[in-house]
Amino acid sequence: MSTFKRILSYAKPYGRYWPGYLALSVLSVIFGIANYALIGPVLTVLFEPQTVDTAAARPAFSLSIQYFEQMFQYLLGGTIASKGVMRGLWFVSLALIAASFLANVCRYLSQRILVNMKTRLMMNVRRDLFAKISSLDIGYFSDKRKGDILSSISNDVNEVQNTVASSFHIIFREPLLVIGFMAMLFYMSPRLTLVSLFAIPLSALVISRITHNLRREAAVTQTLMGQITSRFEEAISGSRIIKAFNAEKYVQGQFAKDNLKHKQVSRAIANRQELASPTSEFLGITVAVLVLFYGGWLNLRGQLGMTWPQFVVYIGFYWRVLEPTKAIAAAYASIQKGLVSGNRIFAILDAENDIKEAPDAQPLDSFRDKIEFDNVSFDYGDGLVLKDISFTIPKGKTVAIVGPSGAGKSTLADLLPRFWDATGGTIRIDGRDIRSCRIKDLIALLGVVTQESILFNDTVYNNITFGMDGVGEKEVEEAARIANADEFIKALPEGYQTNIGDRGSRLSGGQRQRIAIARAVLKNPPVLILDEATSALDTESERLVQDALTRLMANRTSLVIAHRLSTIQHADEIIVLQDGVIAERGTHKELLDKGGLYSHLCSLQSVS
Repeated sequence: MSTFKRILSYAKPYGRYWPGYLALSVLSVIFGIANYALIGPVLTVLFEPQTVDTAAARPAFSLSIQYFEQMFQYLLGGTIASKGVMRGLWFVSLALIAASFLANVCRYLSQRILVNMKTRLMMNVRRDLFAKISSLDIGYFSDKRKGDILSSISNDVNEVQNTVASSFHIIFREPLLVIGFMAMLFYMSPRLTLVSLFAIPLSALVISRITHNLRREAAVTQTLMGQITSRFEEAISGSRIIKAFNAEKYVQGQFAKDNLKHKQVSRAIANRQELASPTSEFLGITVAVLVLFYGGWLNLRGQLGMTWPQFVVYIGFYWRVLEPTKAIAAAYASIQKGLVSGNRIFAILDAENDIKEAPDAQPLDSFRDKIEFDNVSFDYGDGLVLKDISFTIPKGKTVAIVGPSGAGKSTLADLLPRFWDATGGTIRIDGRDIRSCRIKDLIALLGVVTQESILFNDTVYNNITFGMDGVGEKEVEEAARIANADEFIKALPEGYQTNIGDRGSRLSGGQRQRIAIARAVLKNPPVLILDEATSALDTESERLVQDALTRLMANRTSLVIAHRLSTIQHADEIIVLQDGVIAERGTHKELLDKGGLYSHLCSLQSVS
């Protein structure tokens, strides 16, 4: 129930919807009751016109069912007395049409209000979900399957919309119908109606047994859908490797296993869910037969207290009660599935962000002096990756981090922008612990260029200006020239307005990297983090990118993670990491003269 209330809370403020919806729903129920009640007068005029009281006196006004019934009989009797039976038939027929029209107009208008509420609710859910996804720290995504996250964003949100949100009209309007028609049944024959009441608790008990395991089974199928989404994502992102290793049959086999499991569980859920409605209908019809039998028995004994047209109306009311009851039973079964998806969505929305800004975080307006790593350690949870790392980057200097794969180079670089927080030690900028500064101010001082150029399915222009407002075309073109990108960008079909495809797929690796550098140039940060920015490029692209990086690094403080050691020979200091600790440090020449690990790495790359 708490999950349902939380989903409903996304439609706030409720005052925009409930007053109008409630008023229209009540009117719809009233006109619906009138619609069925008028069947009796129609039958009376058709088959027993002589029984209509044409001399009835006008009733005194009172807010009661009896008043409206007597008033209608007065108008009908007066019409027949003055205009004849045919005019009386016209009168009740037009009244029936009018009641039906007004009932359906009110129902439509109430549904419009609910549609407005539902679409607003789902918009707010997606808004909060996207905001949460975009604000979570990197550690969250490293611990979760991408497919599970994508499944929650798409499948779970759709499931909530198609089940919980789409059932609001059943949850709120159908009970009004049940109450309204049951009131009429009691008004017409309390004795007969008491028999039919046995169907409600019986139906509720049977339906609850049928839907008992729906939520557990729905949780299984949603988990399997996350795995299926992961298979699709891996097939798309890894298509080249799949083809290169002729692994189509293998990945298809893995997918087929998950797909078959999902089919089996989904079939079981659907079968159980579909059983609820016909079971409810069968129980309702069974009780209806009992009501008919009991009514016939009372009639034979002269105790029914109704004419046969009135009894037909009574049965009509009873059948009208069955419809919303059946809808409520089906909605209950459907909502069980939706609540599972709601829980998966809220699991993301409630996820703790390990990178928290201090409540008393202070602004960090500029970088004036130095960056210090003081006995910094880091642990992903399965052992220390970095151990007691200490070094200083003075303003305007370049410090390079090198070492074999797995030494902790990229992890060290990720600690400065707080993609991760150090588990030991302190990182300071101008003597201030970065954890005491506002995160947005810290990020504003840093420009990051990584080995994998992260570009978006957008234009070249928008990728360069990503996250920046109020940037002019001349500034963008100047940044592209510094990054050695202006020439190839202008040669594209639409120049800077050319869409570069998913992750920049329409560009070469070197072109993508130069656009990433242009983005960093345009940001104009005082501190640069370059994480193996040229390691994945061919020789020609590396030269162009390295020239762009040299221009970018001019007069800036830089932390460079290098795989190709030829690119960092002129660094002010080179720090060599091995197994998470500093093995060596010094200039290029000093480390070569030592003949240690750095010298060995240089010899492997023929760097002198």
